[in-house]
Amino acid sequence: MTASAVAPRALSYQPGEPFARALDAADPLAAFRDRFQHPVGPDGRPLVYLTGNSLGLMPKTVPDRMQQELRDWGTLAVEAHMKAKTPWYNYHEVLRDPLARLVGALPDEVVAMNSLTINLHLMLVTFYQPTATRYKVLVEDAAFPSDSYAIASHLRLRGIDPAQALIIVRPRAGEHTLRTEDVLAQIQKQGAEIALVLLGGVHYYSGLLHDMARITTAGHAAGCKVGFDLAHAAGNAKLSLHDWNVDFAVWCCYKYLNGGPGAVGGCFVHQRFGNDRALPRLAGWWGNDPATRFRLHLNAEFVPQPGADGWQISNPPIFSMTPLHAALEIFDEAGIDALRAKSVRLTGYLEYLLDGIQGGGMTIITPRDPAARGCQLSLLIPKRAQEIHEGITAQGIVADFRQPDVIRMAPAPLFNSYHDVWRAAEVLRGQMGRL
Repeated sequence: MTASAVAPRALSYQPGEPFARALDAADPLAAFRDRFQHPVGPDGRPLVYLTGNSLGLMPKTVPDRMQQELRDWGTLAVEAHMKAKTPWYNYHEVLRDPLARLVGALPDEVVAMNSLTINLHLMLVTFYQPTATRYKVLVEDAAFPSDSYAIASHLRLRGIDPAQALIIVRPRAGEHTLRTEDVLAQIQKQGAEIALVLLGGVHYYSGLLHDMARITTAGHAAGCKVGFDLAHAAGNAKLSLHDWNVDFAVWCCYKYLNGGPGAVGGCFVHQRFGNDRALPRLAGWWGNDPATRFRLHLNAEFVPQPGADGWQISNPPIFSMTPLHAALEIFDEAGIDALRAKSVRLTGYLEYLLDGIQGGGMTIITPRDPAARGCQLSLLIPKRAQEIHEGITAQGIVADFRQPDVIRMAPAPLFNSYHDVWRAAEVLRGQMGRL
């Protein structure tokens, strides 16, 4: 295996199946695994599901929760906005506190609304304010399309050529992930030209967890606004958006947050901006002050409500929010600190087992430092990744393949076990030896 030497922390692990079983027996979070519906293979055996970084598993309480909303719709119709078991009118408010706890925010800094990319567009309207001399946007190489497409299209909408405005920070030659010092150096070098620094909290391909605190501090020192796409960080990493002084952040809730396909997205706006009604924004009636919202056409002007709620466009999508509500209750019960602690151990165990696979030209491109990653490990297997992926899939291991040659495995601490990790590594070992 063409990876760096095994870190000292891995020496406490052992390779055999009994060790995996012992870790599960001692795991204080083990019971949460049974709170989720696990897909099964043709033989009826649960699959090893390591793609919570793409779509989280369904909490078992979701079907009943959805049926409740359907019953409320059927029996109450429009009255369900005020009389449903969870009233629809302010349904988004029940998600506020648990989301704020997960991203390290004050409650009024967070709102569940829209989808990630829609929220990113809304944030760009407010926080990207170019001038003749300060109009550039610093982004990372190979960013997820939610970032790169949105930014390029937004620049064109403003009459700015992305080829001139985008500063793309790339890993050093021969390396797979950005170094924080290189991001900071680029901000220092061109800060006077940069209007916005926008990075993914965790890079979707490599699994790198950015040092968001240092990047934010550097961006602000240079006079830039700083925002993050937390699609792969929310529910995966310990975040402190308020204390880090991040200007804004957006995320989806169908990955690590287990909110279901097409789940409502999340948005953070720092309290510094929440009460500034003069900020440019795209307006919709649900962002209006609730005290006058139902004056409807009698409102001559849009008056945004305080906090992140003032960026809302439309009323809450109930059927999209209901699964997320169920999932966030589980997160609150487990606690992000305990989940993060298990994640470090679980991912470290996977790393240890993968390091024991000899030959095949596989490299872990995700940083070895647990502080620089979440639970995802990205495995670079030149020219063979797709074939290997098909082989492990056929044996009940659900990971994902990302072109051109990476397999991503993400053991989520809420529903994955140490035995899942052991089983995945054993299947991968067999495939690597066969081809």
